[in-house]
Formats: sequence, C-alpha cells, structure tokens
Amino acid sequence: MNRGTGGGFIAIGFSLLFFTFLFGPLIIMVITAFNSSSFPRITPWECFTTDWFGVLFGNDRLMTGLLNSLVIAIGVVAIAVPIGLAGALALSELGPKLRATLYTVLITPILIPGVVLGISTIVFWGALGRSVGADYGTFFYNGMFLTLAGQVTFISAYAMLVFLARLQRFDPLLTEAALDLGATPGQAFRKILLPFLGPAIGSAAFLTFLASFENYNTTVFTILSGNTFTTALASKVRHGTDPSLSALAVIIIGITLIGAIVHEAYARRQAAIRSGTAQRSRIYGNPVLKTLVHPLTVFAILAGAAGFAAWQGSQYDSNACEAQILEEKRAIQQQLLEEQRKRMQEQRQQQTAPTTAPETPGQASPSPFGGAFKPGTLSPGSDAEPSGDAPKSNSPFGGAFKPGALGPSGEPAQETPKNGSGFGSAFKPGSLKPE
Repeated sequence: MNRGTGGGFIAIGFSLLFFTFLFGPLIIMVITAFNSSSFPRITPWECFTTDWFGVLFGNDRLMTGLLNSLVIAIGVVAIAVPIGLAGALALSELGPKLRATLYTVLITPILIPGVVLGISTIVFWGALGRSVGADYGTFFYNGMFLTLAGQVTFISAYAMLVFLARLQRFDPLLTEAALDLGATPGQAFRKILLPFLGPAIGSAAFLTFLASFENYNTTVFTILSGNTFTTALASKVRHGTDPSLSALAVIIIGITLIGAIVHEAYARRQAAIRSGTAQRSRIYGNPVLKTLVHPLTVFAILAGAAGFAAWQGSQYDSNACEAQILEEKRAIQQQLLEEQRKRMQEQRQQQTAPTTAPETPGQASPSPFGGAFKPGTLSPGSDAEPSGDAPKSNSPFGGAFKPGALGPSGEPAQETPKNGSGFGSAFKPGSLKPE
C-alpha cells in the first residue's frame, strides 16, 4: 500500500514538473504580452494593455520578413512535395540493393548541417552564374531564389519520408489490376494511387511548410541582404527584445490551438464514418449536433471567438493607467535624487570639517621630525634655530653645516661648541689659513 502511494506521488510530481517545463514558458509569454512594461516580465505588474500587438504589426522589418517567409514556404511546398513523391515512388519500384543506395543519397541532405547547405548553395549558384556571364541583378544572386533552392535540397527529403511511410501500406496489386482492366498508367495513378496518398500529401505539405517557415541555419546565409521572419526575429532579439515578441507568441499559440481543435474534430468525424457508427451515434445522428461538431463549423466558431477577443482588446485604452504608473515612477525617481543629494552634502561637510585639533604652543608635535616642518619655523627675521633646549647634534660633521656657521667674511659667526666629529677640527672653518 505504501509503495503504491509513494509511486503515485512520484508519478504526479514528475508529471507536474514535465508539464511545467513544457508549458511554463508559453504561459509566461502569454502573460507578458499584456503587461505594459517595456521589458517582458510578469512582476511587477503595471497595466493591462493590448498595445504590444499594434507594435508588432507596426514593425515593417518583421512584416516584410513574414511576407518573404510565406512566399518562400509556398514555393518550397510546391517544389519539395512533388520531388519527395517522385523519390518515394522510385524507391518503391527499385530492387533492394539499388533502393538502399538511392535512399542513402536522398536522405543525406537531412544529415548535413544547415550552415554547410547555406554556404554551399551560395557558392554553387554564384559559380554557375559567373560561368554563364550573369550579372548581379539575375536570379543567381537573388536572396529569395537562393533561399528557395537551399531549403528544397533538404526539405524534399522530409516529404519523401512521409510518402514512404504511406506507401508501405499500399497494395501494388490494385494498380496492376487497374492496368489489366485497360487503365493507362496515368489513370491508375490518378484514380487509385493518388487518392490513397491524399492524407500523406496533406501531411507532407504541412510539414514542408513549417520546416521552411521556421528554418534559420540555412536561410541566414542564403537570404543575403534580405530578411525572412526568423532572421528578422533573431536580429530583433540580438538588439533588444520587448513584449511585442510575446504578442507574436500569443498569435502563434492561438493559431496552433485552433488548428489542433479543428483537426481533432475532423479526425473524430472520419473515425465515426469509417466505423459505421455515425448514424447511430447520439451526436452524429442528431442534425443540429452533427452540424455543430463539423470541422468547418468548429473552425468558424473558434475564428469568430478569436476575432471578437481581438476586437475587444483593441477597444481597451490603458493610457490612464500608464500615465499613473509613469507619475509614480517619477515620484520614486525624485525621492531617490533627493536622498542622493543629501548624502552628497553630508560627504562635503565631512570633507571640509577640520580633522585634527590645532596644536597649542606648549604641546609637543607628534611628528617624528619635531617642529622642523611647522609653518613659520623658518620665517624671515626669525631665528633659524629651534627654541628651547635643542638636542645635541649627532652628525659626524659637527656644526659645519649649521645655518649661520659662516658669516659674511667667511669666519665663524660665533664660536661653536666643541663638536663630536670623528675628524676633529679638520673641517672647521678657517682651520687652513694661508700663511
């Protein structure tokens, strides 16, 4: 019993951590998209606003990149899906040895880093353009064309893998029977194989569209001076982010949720029809409920709800709240400036205040040099010798260098005391007089 309870707690805790790790960043981005703070954050919360969606749509660089990405993605779908289908059909018709070789060749572009593909695409088409004498205004040096060519080289392999997985469930006897009954190869393909590959074609188109739209490693080299949506986003993040990117995340999450719900409604409807329980079902047997759960009805309801929410958000005005927050920030800033000014004044007062008390006449100087460097010690007209009983000089030269030792005539100004020099009176002034 205890083991089961402990295992249940561990499973619940692990599940919570997993879903927090998975959906936590998405929830944070959704919340920051509606905070008026100029930096994406949840706390401190300032004001509820929808202005960041307007900032997003007002960014010309992002909108131009979005248009370029859509054009490139549609072109990649139009080229990569037929190439992938052709490769899958070729692999299904070949022998085992040749099939393995061709499969390795077709799957290799997926394994090559996107940086290498981007650089090799520029080098290849640039060399081809120079060989035919094309100038820089031709498609050989066009960023849109190079991006389309570079992405098709590896995205078509994704489509091929989707078709191969679908063809493994196909019975080739169906096409052989159609050919035996007089159908041409084109008719057998259009009426038997192509309807069977319909779900795979839709999946491959959706997969190639997303792979092209979100590609960055290859596109950042092949787009040259242009921009796609991913390269423009990366450039914006490098130069500083704001909640407009969170607004973009809200739009992408909303579109994804609508698509997932509509697809689930379609899948359940198809499953009920295939199982033969659609007419006997409580939902699909009722005309009203059947209409409500139809994928087109579900899409219309969800799209209408999203449009109504967007319209209501655009009518909300957060200027009053933002003005109040701005005044509070200014008041806090003014208070901080006043506190800083007071601290600076206190520091100036401490610097200008006397640090030591003035020395009294009878007080001994704490300096190791006595009062030798005291101001006014050697003032004009004052006695050079320190007042009071000065200590006896310990200099080996006695008083030879004492101020006033030599008068104007060169003779000693006064008789000096007996010096304790080790040289006696050898250096005494006048000791060597001319005879």
